[in-house]
Amino acid sequence: MISASRGSTSGMRLLVRDRLLGIGDDYWIEDEHGRKVFLVDGKAMRLRDTFELKDAQGRVLIDIHRKMFALRDTMVIERGGESLATIRRKRLSLLRNHYRVSLVDGTGLDVSGKVLDREFAIEYDGELLAVISRRWLHVRETYGIDVVREDADPALLLAVAVCVIHLAEKEREKEQEKDREED
Repeated sequence: MISASRGSTSGMRLLVRDRLLGIGDDYWIEDEHGRKVFLVDGKAMRLRDTFELKDAQGRVLIDIHRKMFALRDTMVIERGGESLATIRRKRLSLLRNHYRVSLVDGTGLDVSGKVLDREFAIEYDGELLAVISRRWLHVRETYGIDVVREDADPALLLAVAVCVIHLAEKEREKEQEKDREED
């Protein structure tokens, strides 16, 4: 998990123009110099929430989709048709979100923080891998993904961030729907 992916730069800062991750949305992830590094391709017309993470040349690096028939909302990350990880909400907290990323090798990542505010961290075995934040950016509606560990896989960490944001927004939509039904 921690080893760098093929052709990836290490210790990088990525900038994401924030918008709701609706199905069919495509958007570029840029590096701190404004170069397009990754494309998140939201696949429209699919039965489940599906995204592809592509490199700047359009090659698919990672597939992301919602697991069908799961008791809790679960996202699955795949590379080259092979499962890499599953992501689900870990525990409820009023102030912070907690997600568990179960990797196929039996290890896991912990994601915690204020996901909807884009202020959270991704850790491996208690060690910080990436920080997702709006604080150090001056551009409206943009958040950054600061990959801290040089040997981390930026594509996987970006996919994890996309998944937890998507899960948190889906959860918020469900809560708002429930509130409307109760009124």
